[in-house]
Amino acid sequence: MEKLTTEQLQKTASQVRRDILRMVHEVQSGHPGASLGCTEFFVALYFNQLNHNSEFSMEGKGEDLFFLSNGHISPVWYSVLARSGYFDLEELKTFRKINSRVQGHPATEEGLPGIRIASGSLGQGLSVAIGAAQAKKIDGDKGIVYALMGDGEQQEGQIWEAAMYAPHHKVDNLIATIDFNRQQIDGPTAVVMDLDDLKAKWEAFGWQVIETVKGNDMASVVEGLEKAKALLGNGKPVLNLLHTEMGFGVDFMVGTHKWHGIAPSDEQLENALGQLEESLGDY
Repeated sequence: MEKLTTEQLQKTASQVRRDILRMVHEVQSGHPGASLGCTEFFVALYFNQLNHNSEFSMEGKGEDLFFLSNGHISPVWYSVLARSGYFDLEELKTFRKINSRVQGHPATEEGLPGIRIASGSLGQGLSVAIGAAQAKKIDGDKGIVYALMGDGEQQEGQIWEAAMYAPHHKVDNLIATIDFNRQQIDGPTAVVMDLDDLKAKWEAFGWQVIETVKGNDMASVVEGLEKAKALLGNGKPVLNLLHTEMGFGVDFMVGTHKWHGIAPSDEQLENALGQLEESLGDY
């Protein structure tokens, strides 16, 4: 896929945010907060950085692979996959509906293109990504493996088993990203279970860590991903600490855990869509 310019990426992000809100509103169910907060990351990854093919194969030989661990933010991923050509945009209308392939948490049983693992049971995605990265190294495949986790997810023990494993086995074709918005379903992470200094923790486990401080600024997100790629091949995996704001792009949703898993009303949807450019056409 041809790389989009920063301006094109920004326009795409606005449209993806419209998709997220409309999907969640339609069924009055889903997770808009972190989906909105991670929109720049997904758009930058799929439309500027990832070597991928919408003619989907589960093995992904010769391609970069992406694994979403915090699967509840599926709306942003579905929108980006559809707008990348993996499946028809019209299928977004079936989000969270019975017999839909576009379920609330990504699943493989329905065969939705672009999805390689079921996710949403937090803590598991990084382990899978490490296995995929090791398989690529064994096969002599130069593709990069990407994984995205939530910051609240760092409270899962399996994360830290994987964090020990990857540097020990020199899994240096892996870029893991943490959506560091400091919010989770029950409140701020500092209140629920303080994460303290995540950068220092991951470095202590042997990872190369970069920080993307402006995780909702498209140019900064692209720059961060480029920087992460430049560190690969040095015997260590890379961790991208992505500072975002939950609900970014909608003034009454931004910066609060309250929109973690609540759908907007009709009036709220109209207000939110009025703040976002319809750049590519609604589905």
